Amino acid sequence: MSSPLSPARTPRLSRPDWLASPKVLRTEVLAGLVVGLALIPEAISFSVIAGVEPRIGLFASFTMAVVISVVGGRKAMISAATGAVALVIAPLNREHGLGYLVAAVILAGVFQIVLGALGVARLMRFVPRSVMVGFVNALAIMIFMAQVPQMRDVPWAVYPLVAAGLALLVFFPRVTRVVPAPLVSIVVLTVVTVAAGIAVPTVGDQGELPSALPVPGLPDVPFTLDTLTTVAPYALAMALVGLMESLMTAKLVDDITDTRSDKTRESIGQGVANLVTGFFGGMGGCAMIGQTMINVKVSGARTRLSTFLAGVFLMVLCVVFGPVVSDIPMAALVAVMVMVSVGTFDWHSVRPRTLRRMPPGETAVMILTVIVVVATSNLAIGVVTGSVAAMMIFARRVAHRIDVSAVAGPDGGRVVYAVTGELFFASADGLVQRFDYRDDPDDVVIDLSGTRIWDASSVAALDTVGAKYAERGKKVTLVGFDAPSAALHGRLAGQLTGGH
Repeated sequence: MSSPLSPARTPRLSRPDWLASPKVLRTEVLAGLVVGLALIPEAISFSVIAGVEPRIGLFASFTMAVVISVVGGRKAMISAATGAVALVIAPLNREHGLGYLVAAVILAGVFQIVLGALGVARLMRFVPRSVMVGFVNALAIMIFMAQVPQMRDVPWAVYPLVAAGLALLVFFPRVTRVVPAPLVSIVVLTVVTVAAGIAVPTVGDQGELPSALPVPGLPDVPFTLDTLTTVAPYALAMALVGLMESLMTAKLVDDITDTRSDKTRESIGQGVANLVTGFFGGMGGCAMIGQTMINVKVSGARTRLSTFLAGVFLMVLCVVFGPVVSDIPMAALVAVMVMVSVGTFDWHSVRPRTLRRMPPGETAVMILTVIVVVATSNLAIGVVTGSVAAMMIFARRVAHRIDVSAVAGPDGGRVVYAVTGELFFASADGLVQRFDYRDDPDDVVIDLSGTRIWDASSVAALDTVGAKYAERGKKVTLVGFDAPSAALHGRLAGQLTGGH
């Protein structure tokens, strides 16, 4: 025990996980550099989709990555300007201008913070595995499709450069993993094209890079109720799409890394990041599946440092090394993203052996999710559609498991019906048809010990059964309720027909 005169002990600060070893630090730094390079053409492309200058998308990617690295709930996940968000806010920018777009980004951040605090992340447990697999496969297809325009109507030299980049990405890791293969591929192809004077599309062809850091400010809009009603629908749509894409990506990274993440913190963190991004004049964003896969799966990053450095390197590369970055051939980045799409796709899910063993309904849900996501280019619509379809298939499957069997009493004056299965809206209607109202004796017992009542539809069905027997002067006794079913039945029985 320390004496009163002994100095007070200061609590030891926990060591950041990226300082665990020099190898971890090197991996995180190099991963951040690779992602920073890969973010530049992506951010520029999404700026074009949103109808804003390239610097608006680049600023958004910088602020999103830096802020989410601190406040997010999923380590090593990359958030930046995304196509899903760009598609949502493009009409607002087209019709009302950049000021309204920025205001929508700020309001979307507020919505995300509120939704996160209300526990929207808990809804992720209702996303079935078949939808998750469809989500992953659709993302892989979309990542690949996004590269196709970069390989169409281009000089012939682009194709051997892409092939060389793919070869480096496949074979270089067999030599060493000290340096990420994507970084090697980008550097080698850039040196080759510059040294040989090969004329191919470069990052600089995608748009002008910013020459200074973004500065904070308020959106140039009138602060009126009319402005709020104009931007609110777009802001809410952006908030929902951004949260869904971010939470799905976080869940995917959880599976890849065998770790858990705080989805509520991630939801709130996405809101904070968009709020900051809006005040810095960015177009907003959310988690990026492609860049996250580069960071986590290809480069092996696992900490917040890689996310933070991705944003920092992005802005440093643009502001300080703009001319050098502009010379990077798009073929190098196309090769990286093609490998990402191949690595992202769940090939096991489409093997004939897997498809033969998988229930047809789950395979159909997976395919539906892929089709809707690819057709709409909207992950949120695909996930919601797939989840609803999965729930309908599940409800139909469970509804068919309801069973009613009758056992006559020894004296013929009583019949006992045993009900088994789950009683809810999909099975309740079929229950009414399972009794012999005309020929049953006057004393009818319905044993519900083998079932549970889940909703008002079930209570209404039992009321209907009782009413049909009562019309014939017969008495019905319900027995075997478990506690929740008894409470629900006691509260609603006789109250669902409006007294008619």
